Amino acid sequence: MPKGYVIARVTVTNPEAYAEYAKAATEAIRQYGGRPLVRGGAYEALEGEARARNVVIEFDSVEQARTYYHSPEYQAAKAKRDGACVAEFVLVEGA
Repeated sequence: MPKGYVIARVTVTNPEAYAEYAKAATEAIRQYGGRPLVRGGAYEALEGEARARNVVIEFDSVEQARTYYHSPEYQAAKAKRDGACVAEFVLVEGA
């Protein structure tokens, strides 16, 4: 069964509110079996528009990643980042 990866590219516009989101999201990630592979860190734009915060979370399956994203726990965390950032989130099937 292929793994599932939630990939986020984020520009934080309200650091205090985003920190509250990150705290709640971390607990949801843990609860649903996610493993953060990348959370922030140095980056280099190789092509196209870059965002300052990049996150990759690995799950055992695409379905597990989807369940995490749509869970009540993550949706409550997500509400805390409204207005605190500009972001793209994608779910990718991987090895």
